[in-house]
Amino acid sequence: MTNRTDLLAEFASRYIWWRGERPPSEDRVIAQVMSLGTYDDNRRLEACYGPDELRAVMLRAEPGWIDERSWDLWRGRLAFAGAGPIPEIPPRRFVRCRGALSLISKRRRAQ
Repeated sequence: MTNRTDLLAEFASRYIWWRGERPPSEDRVIAQVMSLGTYDDNRRLEACYGPDELRAVMLRAEPGWIDERSWDLWRGRLAFAGAGPIPEIPPRRFVRCRGALSLISKRRRAQ
């Protein structure tokens, strides 16, 4: 069995194709595999990390890390494996624009 450090290094080299100044976090690599991984890689991930650990990664995932289809798949797999509750939809991005918000506020006040 591959240890976690080696598995994460392998997955990072295959699934994190962009390179930043800092190496990707463990959560980021796992989330990327959960979203884009092959069936075999997902099985290797499950063998190395338990359902509760994978659930925790999902709960800590940032918006955009896991797409909705993969979120639904993992939510079902982990629920079947006995992990705790996971929200129905993945985290989403919210764009804030001061100009748009102030325009909406002005319109509401005018009504």
